[in-house]
Amino acid sequence: YFYFQEVLPVLAAKHCILQANAELHQSILAKQKKRFGEEIARLQHAAELVKTVASRYDEYVSVKDLTDKINRALTAAKKDNDFIYHDRVPEVKDLEHIGKAALVKATAIAPPLSQKYTDLFEKMVPMAVQQSMGIYSQRKGETVNKLVGMMREATNLCNGVLASLNLPAALEDLSGDSIPQSIAEKSRLIVEQGGLQNIDKLIKDLPELLTRNREILDESLKMLDDEETTDNELRSKFNQRWSRTPSGDLYKPLRAEGNGFRNYLDKAVHADQVVKDRYNAQCDMIALLCKPENELNAAIPSANPTKTLQGSEVVNVLRSLLAQLDEVKKERETLEGEIKAVTFDMSTTFLKALAQDGAINEEQLSLSQLDQSYGSYNHKVSASLSKQEELLGQVQTAHQEFSTLKQSNNEANQREEVLKKLASAHDSYVEICNNLREGTKFYNDLTEHLVKFQTKCSDIVFARKTERDELLKELQQSIAREPSAPAFNVPAYQTTPAAPAPAPGPTPAPRTVYSQQPQQVQQQPQQKPQPPSRPPPPSFTPQAAAANPTNPAPTGPPTNNPPPMAPPSQAQGPPYPTYQGYQGFYQMPMGYNPYAYGQYNIPYMPFQATPGQGGYPGAPPAGQPYPGYPQQPPQQQPYYPQQ
Repeated sequence: YFYFQEVLPVLAAKHCILQANAELHQSILAKQKKRFGEEIARLQHAAELVKTVASRYDEYVSVKDLTDKINRALTAAKKDNDFIYHDRVPEVKDLEHIGKAALVKATAIAPPLSQKYTDLFEKMVPMAVQQSMGIYSQRKGETVNKLVGMMREATNLCNGVLASLNLPAALEDLSGDSIPQSIAEKSRLIVEQGGLQNIDKLIKDLPELLTRNREILDESLKMLDDEETTDNELRSKFNQRWSRTPSGDLYKPLRAEGNGFRNYLDKAVHADQVVKDRYNAQCDMIALLCKPENELNAAIPSANPTKTLQGSEVVNVLRSLLAQLDEVKKERETLEGEIKAVTFDMSTTFLKALAQDGAINEEQLSLSQLDQSYGSYNHKVSASLSKQEELLGQVQTAHQEFSTLKQSNNEANQREEVLKKLASAHDSYVEICNNLREGTKFYNDLTEHLVKFQTKCSDIVFARKTERDELLKELQQSIAREPSAPAFNVPAYQTTPAAPAPAPGPTPAPRTVYSQQPQQVQQQPQQKPQPPSRPPPPSFTPQAAAANPTNPAPTGPPTNNPPPMAPPSQAQGPPYPTYQGYQGFYQMPMGYNPYAYGQYNIPYMPFQATPGQGGYPGAPPAGQPYPGYPQQPPQQQPYYPQQ
């Protein structure tokens, strides 16, 4: 109530103020359009509005400044209109309604709002499309690896053939006492890549990566084994009551996936051993290539072949063929990069197929797209292999002619053999480095997959543990509710309670007993009648004790001591009438109760003798009443014991 009492007047005042401001601005617009009568009418309306605010809502809002502004404008407008324009002032109801002003303007949104914007749901596709995309990615990877593997295998074959023929070192070593240019270049490349230290570091990192992956895999499978062992123990304990799915059946896909990872690790270990053996075989020659140029030249045997081969036609043919082979190798490197860079989004194709047919023929769509994307590269790879085979055949033919023309001796043979080993060591170094880098990348990528596999195993084991605890709780509750022994018949005399023996004393009032059926009411048999209630006590006043006795007692000499009194045999107090109890009633003796006298609210007032006044008469003999008091019947123990 108080809220609206304060708010509503403020809202009404603001409404009038805003409307007055609107009329003021509209009057300025009318003055610009030479509508002086409309200007005066709007100013008059605005003045009335602010006057209303000042008269009704002055305690809430102050409009003094706005009122002065409107009055000044109204006075000036009337003065100009009266002396100059003489324009007719219309009524307020005839004025044009003030329209709405466009404070903001809507602009079209041009997505994306940011250059770094990424749609979170762009990659969200149905499950069928997601599965098809996974199979397509696998097919694509197999195709790329096949093409790249074919080219690398052909390149390695070419390098091996040339190294066995000591080319191009044989053409560059016509002098017989200097390092061939190709050997010097290979030595420089090995030194730039780190030499033996680089290979040793890569080989040293492999066991650590392998151990880490094995530990992750073993821990994941151990969790599955422990949970399966617990499940089997509980199943053998509860038999048919253990109704959940066996862990062995549930973990089959996970175990198959774990065995696949273990096979990958075993193959990787075998491949690492092959690389290490190859490195050990070429380690001496690689170390020789890492030495400085003078030491390398001293390690190569010298020879003095004939110098007539320097301008021979065979030498020029071999050099031309080797240049063509180098060009083929460079083309393969470029072709390998292009093959790896091919990308195509198959999600759109799979979504269209799913929308049209309701199903996805993944094999047909994937093979057609892969043929379309990699068909041209297949032809290029095949052409490169054919060209290399043709060139190698020509190189072998020309090298045979070159060998026949070249003078042969022991020194020349030894030098040629060393140059062959150095060329082969360079090729082995490059290949070993690539293999070790690929192995390191393989172990790192496998670690990510194994961590995901471990998370999956941990989640399902936790879920199974929760399910096991709930099932154990239910089984325990069901076992607790089961009877410990078979049901047996209870004797009839144990089901109906026997009537209790009547206790001495008054019989309680009969009560109504309700059986298990609420409709049937059973009552106990009527008991003996109760004895009559005790009569009320007689009225007793203290003045009766002070009355003069009927039979005067013999007077004696006055004394200040009170007369001797016999000790009472029972509790003192006003006498109550008693009655004879029912048959079997026996009066119980009562001991002395010093507090019984106070329960009748009679104050004890000790007697104080005054001078010249005789005391109370002495007590009569035992068994005789006081003189002046009527004889009372012998007092009996009341029915209800005093408390």
